[in-house]
Amino acid sequence: MAEEVGIATPTVRKYGQILERNGYEFLKDGDRRIFVQSDIGALIALRDTDKPLDDTAKGLVNQQQERLEESNKTEIAIPDTYENLPQDPNQLKEILMFLVNELAATREMNVQLTNDMSDLKITVSRLKQDHHVISSSIGNSTQKTHAKIEKLTEQQNTNYETLLQLEKQKSELLQKEIQNMRDEQKKEWSSQNDFNKRLEEAIQKPKEKRGGLFSIFRK
Repeated sequence: MAEEVGIATPTVRKYGQILERNGYEFLKDGDRRIFVQSDIGALIALRDTDKPLDDTAKGLVNQQQERLEESNKTEIAIPDTYENLPQDPNQLKEILMFLVNELAATREMNVQLTNDMSDLKITVSRLKQDHHVISSSIGNSTQKTHAKIEKLTEQQNTNYETLLQLEKQKSELLQKEIQNMRDEQKKEWSSQNDFNKRLEEAIQKPKEKRGGLFSIFRK
């Protein structure tokens, strides 16, 4: 319908709502509007009007009501049809040609409706297939995504455990190194204390015995 009238799809919906708001009646299949030729004319009138859309819509509603009233006044008197047939062969021929044309038009319309229904069934079938393909693709993509996430999570956990183990080993090595340094420092302090003690003892001895002082340094 949008292509037929030459407007955007949202505009078709907008015009339909404006017409219905002012009393216009569409044929409907559930909530979907079914557009006939007179509806196309109404949409074109809204498209081309220079007046406010509601004013134009009210005029279109009046026209539709007039058409419905004229249609309701038309009576088909079937029992009297045969009795009121014209006697003039030419008039009878015209009536028969009219009926033949109407029948041909009805058949053509039925063929068109049949073709449209067939195309619609094919379109629905394709849409179902496309929906199935899209759903399958989404499902496969979701599974692959979950698998990748699980794999990445597992790798991250493994890397974390490895790094944690390395840090633990480094910490243990550092603690051993610190302990070794402390042991070395204690040895140095003990050696220094021993030296200081012997030096103090040598200094406190009488002078004649201070010769041993130099032996301390030699040691």
